[in-house]
Amino acid sequence: MITKYFNTVVVKYNPLLAASKPARIFLANIPPAQRQQLTLTHRILEPNSTEPASITVTFKDGNTISVDPTSGSTVGIQDVFDRYSRKLKLKEDISDE
Repeated sequence: MITKYFNTVVVKYNPLLAASKPARIFLANIPPAQRQQLTLTHRILEPNSTEPASITVTFKDGNTISVDPTSGSTVGIQDVFDRYSRKLKLKEDISDE
């Protein structure tokens, strides 16, 4: 997962549900060195909470992408963020030349 362009990460999930596994894996896949450089907020929802689980990433260019971790697989969720990170990497590579 390309985390270089992440600025803020907010993860909300209910740990008692099996559907929250992608959210936990997403948090685990953020490298420790990168955790020091970005703002990481995780919130554990109450078992009877009506608030939906979500993973929200704000990139360094200000764009925000939010994903429901219960609706897809871990790889699918990571692909959503990687797709935009690759766009930012391409823009960075073009501007460096």
